[in-house]
Amino acid sequence: MADDGGGGGGGGGAAEAYRSYKALVESADRKFARVRDLPPYGRGAHHLLYYRKVFKAYTRLWRFQQERRRELVAAGLRRWEIGEIASRIGQLYYGQYMRTSEARFLLGAYVFYEAILNRGYFDAAARGETPSPRQRPDLGLRYKELRFHARFLIVAMLLNRAEAVRHLAERFRALLEESKAAYPETNFKEWKQVLQEITRFLKADRAFTNSRPLRYNVLFDSHPSSLPYIARLHSRRVLRLQDALLTSYRRNEVKFTELTLDTFRMLQCLEWEPSGSFCQTPTKETAENGGFTDESGASGLIDINLAAADMTDPNLPSNPRKAIIYHPSISHLIAVIATICEELSSDGVLLIYISASGKADHSLGGKPNTNVSSESYLYLGSRGNGGLNNLYPEDLIPFTRSPLFLIIDSDNSQAFKAEEEAQAINNPLLHIVLLPGHTWC
Repeated sequence: MADDGGGGGGGGGAAEAYRSYKALVESADRKFARVRDLPPYGRGAHHLLYYRKVFKAYTRLWRFQQERRRELVAAGLRRWEIGEIASRIGQLYYGQYMRTSEARFLLGAYVFYEAILNRGYFDAAARGETPSPRQRPDLGLRYKELRFHARFLIVAMLLNRAEAVRHLAERFRALLEESKAAYPETNFKEWKQVLQEITRFLKADRAFTNSRPLRYNVLFDSHPSSLPYIARLHSRRVLRLQDALLTSYRRNEVKFTELTLDTFRMLQCLEWEPSGSFCQTPTKETAENGGFTDESGASGLIDINLAAADMTDPNLPSNPRKAIIYHPSISHLIAVIATICEELSSDGVLLIYISASGKADHSLGGKPNTNVSSESYLYLGSRGNGGLNNLYPEDLIPFTRSPLFLIIDSDNSQAFKAEEEAQAINNPLLHIVLLPGHTWC
C-alpha cells in the first residue's frame, strides 16, 4: 500500500522522481485545460478523444505518485498536491457526467471527492500542518479548499445525498468564518455570495415537499400504465428521449453557481432512480495486490478505475443527455438548440425546457413577425435591452422538423398556445406543455 511517510529512495532518486512527477502534472494540466474549455453541449468524436487523452494522463500521474510516494515526499511533495490531482479527476468525472448524463461518472466524482474530504488533503490539521496562533493558514490553499467544498456540494445535491449536503454546507460556512477571522483584510466577497446562494438554495429545496422522488422510479412509474400513450406516439415511428436542453432566465432566481432551482429539479425529473445497490459507494478500496484498504486511512490510495467501471445499473435504460444553459442570449440559445438537433438521431426526441418571465420590455425590436401580438414572447434578458431578448414561438419552428417536446414554464406561457394548437394538427411529432410559472415554488 502506498504511504505518505518520508524516507527511502535516496536524495538523487527522490529528485529525479519529483522532476518526472512535475512533468506529468504539467502534461495532464494542459490536457485538462483543453477539455475544460470545450463547449459543454458538444458531443462530437473529438470531445471523446480529448477526454480519453486527459483521463489517460491523469491515470498515469495517479499511478506514478502511488508507486513513488516515498521518494516524492522526500523531495517535498505535499498532501494538498495529491488532493489537487484527485480533485481534478473528480472534476473530469463530473464534466463527463454533464456531457453524457451517465450516472457512473457522477458517482465517480463523488468517490474521489469523498476520499479527499475523509483524508483531509486540503485541511491543515489533517496534514499535520496546523499553524501556531501567530501563523495563518495559506490563503491559496484555503481558496482551493473552498472551491473543493462547493464542487462536492453540487455532486452530493445531484445524487440526493441529503446528509452529505447538510454536512458540506456546515463545513463550508465554518471554513469561510475561519478564513474571515484569519484574514480580516481580505474581503471574501465572492465566497460570501456563494454561501448565500447555498443557504438560499437549500432552504428553497427543503420547502418543496413531494411524496415520491423527482427521478423516474420504476416502483412508481410502471410501464403498463403508460403503454397506451406511448403506443399513440409510436404510431408512426418508435422514438426515445435522447437529449434535453434546460434553461432558465428570471430575475432574482434561486440558484447555486449556474444551476437554478428550476433546471435542477427538471434535471432530476429526467434521471432514472437507481433500482438496486448500484448507487452505494464502497467503504473499501481495491488495492493493487487485490486486497482492500481502508478508505478512511491516511494513504493517498484511491483506485482510479473504481469510479469508471462497473457502476452501471443493468435494470435501467440510459439517461437522456442534458445541456444546461444559464441566462443565455436568444442567439446563444438558438445556436445550442441547432447544435443538438444536428447530432440528434433519427429516432431521438429533443426536450426543451424554458423557464422565463413573459413580462418585460414591450418593444418590437427584433420581432420576427409584426402580425403577431407584442405580448407573444418570453423574455430572456435584463431590463433595458429591448426586443432583441424576446423569444417568440416562431423562433423555434425550424427545430420542429425533428421530434420535439417543448415545456414552457412562464407567467406568459399562453404566448405559445396558438403554436400548440396549430402544431397539434400539422406536426404530430411536436408536443408542447404550458406551465403557469413558479412551478417548483
